[in-house]
Amino acid sequence: MILSALLTSVGINLALCFLFFALYSILRKQPGNAGVYAPRLVAHGKSQERGDFSLERLLPSAGWVRMAWQPSEDELLSVSGLDGVVFMRIFIFSLRIFTFAAVIGVFILLPVNYMGDQPSLDFTGVQNKTLETFTISNVGDGSNRLWIHFCAVYAFTMFVCCLLYFEHAYISAKRLACFCSSKPQPQEFTVLVRSIPVTSGRSVSNTVESFFTEIYSSTYLSHNVVRRTSKLKNLINDADNLYGKLVRLRSGNGSEQRFKRTGFMGLSGRRVDLLEQYEKQLEDVEDNVRTEQSSVAMKEVRAAFVSFKTRLGAAIALHIRQGINPTEWTTERAPHPQDVYWPFFSASFTRRWICSILVIVAFTVLTVLFLIPVLIVQGLANLDQLEGFFPFLKSILRISFISHVVTGYLPSLILQLFLYFVPPIMVVFSSIQGYVALSEIEKSACIKVLWFSIWNIFFANVLSGSALYRFSVLLEPKEIPSLLAVAVPGQATFFIAYVVTSGWTGTALELVRFMPLISSFMQRKFCGSSNDELEVPSIPYHGVIPRILFFGLLGVTYFFLAPLILPFLLVFLCMGYIIYRNQLLNVYVPKFDADGKFWPIVHNSTIFSLVLMHIIAIGIFGLKDLPLASSLTIPLPILTLIFNNYCQRRFLPAFKTYSAESLIKKDGDDQNNPTMSSFYEELATAYQDPALVPVRYSTNGERINSPLLGIPEP
Repeated sequence: MILSALLTSVGINLALCFLFFALYSILRKQPGNAGVYAPRLVAHGKSQERGDFSLERLLPSAGWVRMAWQPSEDELLSVSGLDGVVFMRIFIFSLRIFTFAAVIGVFILLPVNYMGDQPSLDFTGVQNKTLETFTISNVGDGSNRLWIHFCAVYAFTMFVCCLLYFEHAYISAKRLACFCSSKPQPQEFTVLVRSIPVTSGRSVSNTVESFFTEIYSSTYLSHNVVRRTSKLKNLINDADNLYGKLVRLRSGNGSEQRFKRTGFMGLSGRRVDLLEQYEKQLEDVEDNVRTEQSSVAMKEVRAAFVSFKTRLGAAIALHIRQGINPTEWTTERAPHPQDVYWPFFSASFTRRWICSILVIVAFTVLTVLFLIPVLIVQGLANLDQLEGFFPFLKSILRISFISHVVTGYLPSLILQLFLYFVPPIMVVFSSIQGYVALSEIEKSACIKVLWFSIWNIFFANVLSGSALYRFSVLLEPKEIPSLLAVAVPGQATFFIAYVVTSGWTGTALELVRFMPLISSFMQRKFCGSSNDELEVPSIPYHGVIPRILFFGLLGVTYFFLAPLILPFLLVFLCMGYIIYRNQLLNVYVPKFDADGKFWPIVHNSTIFSLVLMHIIAIGIFGLKDLPLASSLTIPLPILTLIFNNYCQRRFLPAFKTYSAESLIKKDGDDQNNPTMSSFYEELATAYQDPALVPVRYSTNGERINSPLLGIPEP
């Protein structure tokens, strides 16, 4: 692809970004859109809507950028929790890395690549040159200028490792500081016990109480046995839906008419009063809920949340094997009550193991099937191949602007559309693997999306040509560096366009929130809903973090191969930093907090990117007839893996559990805390399944109450 084709793609995406920024700055000022662009503030009663008309509401402005930039990290911590802080540290970490890389890449490596073997720079006709001119491929074989690239690889690796160490230390210290300054949390005093052995004639509850009272007599506090409540939850959902219909009918804001006919499409049959019908149905469902709640006590699952009086007591129970048989009385860390994922508690060990195998198979099948859109994308990127498949389009494809759009913009756009469905699918895969915490599901989905992206976007595109030949080469590991050295530089153009399309436009699209905007408009127009029914979203870390890390992999890999990608990457990171700060402050509310456990994923991804860069460097220096540089690069991946092993031993334990010193200190502070007695009372019922909470719907007169929903009387 010539440079003008890339500039066409950049121009299209830049125009879209400015359009989205202008739309957002106007739409956020409009009355009624606060629930779309500031739902967190609306939920906390902090949104200030102005009903009077002014010309300022119709003019775009950049005031939101200043408001997103101003809050400190401590303010962000109070709003979004430690996960939000770690999420923004990913942007800061990446900006530091690629600012350093851009200085070396753009001001040193890029001129060297462009000059090739020429004695001086010549910018004549630069817009018609291919992008290969700006890559390491333009440097002649055996050229001494390749030693500049060699030194750059070493300098960049040392800088990234030092920065990774200090960032890991900072987040570990931040995590410990948050723990030491936090109020007592239920999950700190509780462990989840599974595979409880039950003898005939005894309940799970009696077995748990007698076991832990005997072994942990001084620290055991209480327990909550898990029960099968799927049927009960379905009944409560039905009741909630009926209650919502009643609220809309009584308020008179809904599009539903009170009287309808029972026949086809409400055009025939007898005329019925929907209000009376829904009230009768609600009474029937309420009776069924009470009946099921009374019988669910007998539907015990061999799992229980066991709470202790101290954090140290819970930690001892967590890390010590409880029974002689290692498959019984198994313990694991309890999630926060709001973080519990209830559906999979009734699954046996065998079922969880089978589901894990099925998820691996399904993930593999999806990965293989995704090669189809990858091949389509590669076909669009190759104009000659596209003309061969569709000869009747040859005259159209010969138009300069059309060919630039088809080869420069369209491939990355199509790939991005296919990738839109991947994160939700990975959440489904993770949810059936047996995790009992929503945070663990999201963390697992994040890892799946990341590796799916690395394989299907990076390796599949790089190795898409001559597939059978590539596969035969992969069977010989010693040929992998040479294979990557040949294939990776050739895809620099596609990945630059992908950063611009997915990074720039995709991030700007996050700001506008088109789907919630349309949904809010439709609800106001046809359902008469208000902010009382507002559901505040949580940020989908499993979709956003893998994209940042994948762009980081592209930046690290192409740092010395095609440094032209670095300025585009820096623009994405700057946009993402401001936009996601704005979203965290105004839009998203965390439903749970994983205590910064996403950071080890960032660390591992960065190490993988560095090692991949080293392997490609070994191959590229070998192909460029510089065997000494290739040999001297071999220690780099070894040293990087040694550094990774040190970091794993130094920092990873702090992300898995807290030290006994920290736990004892916190327990000592609790002895002087007058609120601990009330906390223990709340802890006794903290892990009760929400479906077991009594629900009552009253339809007397004009009043309807729903303790479950908490919706006020209209």
